[in-house]
Amino acid sequence: MAQVQRMSRLMVKTLRDDPADAETLNHKLLVRAGYVRRTAAGIWTWLPLGKKVYENIARVVREEMDAIGGQEVLLPALLPKEPYEASGRYEEYGDLLFRLKDRKGADYLLGPTHEEIFTQVVKDQCSSYKDLPVILYQIQTKYRDEARPRAGVLRGREFQMKDSYSFDTTDEGLAESYALHRGAYQRIFERLGLDYRIVSAVAGAMGGSKSEEFLAPAPAGEDTFVDCPACDYAANTEAVTFALAPVDGSAHGPVEELDTPDTPTIETLAEHLGVPASATLKNLLVKVDGEIVAVGVPGDREVDLGKLGEHLAPADVELVTAEDFEGRDDLVRGYVGPQGLDKVRYIADPRVAPGTAWITGANKQDKHAKNVVCGRDFEVDDYLDVVVVEEGDPCPNCGAGLKLDRAIEIGHIFQLGRKYADTFQLDVLGQQGKPVRVTMGSYGIGVSRAVAALAEQTADDKGLCWPKEVAPADVHVVAAGKALQTELALDVAEKLGAAGARVLVDDRAGVSPGVKFTDAELIGVPQILVAGRRSAEGVVELKDRRTGEREEMTVEEAIARLTA
Repeated sequence: MAQVQRMSRLMVKTLRDDPADAETLNHKLLVRAGYVRRTAAGIWTWLPLGKKVYENIARVVREEMDAIGGQEVLLPALLPKEPYEASGRYEEYGDLLFRLKDRKGADYLLGPTHEEIFTQVVKDQCSSYKDLPVILYQIQTKYRDEARPRAGVLRGREFQMKDSYSFDTTDEGLAESYALHRGAYQRIFERLGLDYRIVSAVAGAMGGSKSEEFLAPAPAGEDTFVDCPACDYAANTEAVTFALAPVDGSAHGPVEELDTPDTPTIETLAEHLGVPASATLKNLLVKVDGEIVAVGVPGDREVDLGKLGEHLAPADVELVTAEDFEGRDDLVRGYVGPQGLDKVRYIADPRVAPGTAWITGANKQDKHAKNVVCGRDFEVDDYLDVVVVEEGDPCPNCGAGLKLDRAIEIGHIFQLGRKYADTFQLDVLGQQGKPVRVTMGSYGIGVSRAVAALAEQTADDKGLCWPKEVAPADVHVVAAGKALQTELALDVAEKLGAAGARVLVDDRAGVSPGVKFTDAELIGVPQILVAGRRSAEGVVELKDRRTGEREEMTVEEAIARLTA
């Protein structure tokens, strides 16, 4: 028998007004509808209704993970620092990591993710190729010390996540495990009712050969992705590529030095010379693990520091400061050009292709140079896609103009390869009797983020509007009146529950019908059944929360409809 939950006994407090600190739709509505409560910045309490939605999502995730052979475990959240020191991530995580000491002075951390620990578990439990492949997963609380927690449960310092890991003896096996997870994720998000996109991504500090993100388009999203209207290409902006296309630069004249006083920026230079910014070459200086590196992009484009950091991970990337120019006669602030930078590594965006000519710094105060040709007057050490992607940039697949959209990351899958297996020497005895290094995949789903994403995508101007699979109940029965309506509502609720439906019944005394109707729409259960003015005739009104369609029917017809 399914549960019948009376609102007169339910711990729920709905609010008419948005919380003062709420900026996003999910934050406003989850608090107003009594699903969550803020405990501290980035830390949330899941109240009864919210816990039901969370558990429904977790159930779907478990069912699909079990269907591909996943085995659920539960690892500790409190972890020793040594495995993370071995992988280098104890330092790489920086301020994001919660660090603490026990009473004996030993160092621990609160787990942000568990690649290291899962690797150690498999090393301990699996010794032969016969023990593999294996897929292990958990649904557990993770911790990251976000500088600016925001958007309710969307970006917290404590959050709930499904992380799974595959272990195979061959690259072909890893590809199969990756494909299994990819298919499972598609089924999970389709069952949850999420509108999502699968986009190419960069692995960054996670390492590995392949990475894809599952994004839920929403205005509150913190990720920007590109979508091609002419083909099926989609990618995180950090993964968008631009083809390197050398051109014939033989027609360009020799380098000519220009007198350009007080023009240390692209804007002032372009105005002084009367040229478009796209004709200039911008050279941004950064420090990569303390070493000064120059990054060249067209003057009308910006360097995406996040993208640059992903390309160079796990190295630390930061902008240079005024102090970094001291004692460096080869670096003239505001007038740096790639020609003559013999002591500096030069990275360029593929738009700075061999044969292209530029106006750029002359490495002298108040001087620039024109006709500076790539491949003739300077060489590029490394080509990396590092510009901020803009609307209309060419699609790498078909050349059509790309569109930019905002989205919430709800899943991420990686082919990690042997990064962590190498760190912890994870070998098994192979078929030939020799040790074989294991290869891994890592796969995450933000369970608490999925709650927020669904709220963002499905809500309307009246409140939340959950898909049936995740809703806290199948039907919200409202007693719109006094004793007779309440009696009928409770009777119908019990019959629905006996037939297997999950029921929320509003039997609160002293609450007006208007408030009950408003709360029903705010809470967002898919079907609203009203015992109102025709209760004495045994007639109720069934309302579809999403479409707003209403229909009067007998109690028996309503029960048959809702339990079909």
